[in-house]
Amino acid sequence: MRRRWTVAEIEAATRAGIIDKDERFELIGGELVPMDAKGLHHELLKNALSYHLVRNTSEEFRVAVATTFRLSEDSFVEPDFIFFRKADGLANLNPRTALLAVEIADSSLKWDLGRKARIYANFGVPELWVVEAVSRVVHVHRRPALEGYDEIVRFSEDQTLVSQAVPGLAVTLAELEEI
Repeated sequence: MRRRWTVAEIEAATRAGIIDKDERFELIGGELVPMDAKGLHHELLKNALSYHLVRNTSEEFRVAVATTFRLSEDSFVEPDFIFFRKADGLANLNPRTALLAVEIADSSLKWDLGRKARIYANFGVPELWVVEAVSRVVHVHRRPALEGYDEIVRFSEDQTLVSQAVPGLAVTLAELEEI
């Protein structure tokens, strides 16, 4: 039998020890969606990006790393990075305050470019970057709509990514310092 969950029920089950706090899944429309283990390429790139983003993001903005991003009462995702205005604060992070989500994809590339990108768009997240962990090709999604993003542009690791949603945010993956 299938059962639909709410974010509150998942949080309560985790607090009660029914769900292990280290289990990796997202909640999409009440359905638990297992997440694959993160590979070495994913972790190396996430750490290098984290170092760069924290040091180079304007004081007006904040970036949360691998946080639970609550989209609605029955959906949450766990982006590698999510940007918001400092004035809004992490406690008020929701689809209306989120500016840019970044997903680093290894084995999850098809999911991140497909259904997950449509989910971000449906909730109105203005910009999404899906970074291929091995090739470091970045799929920049902009202009959210009901069926996904109306604009999707691919960038190579040698090209500079400039966010439209987070003014001043720019990164060239080929220039990242390995940690």
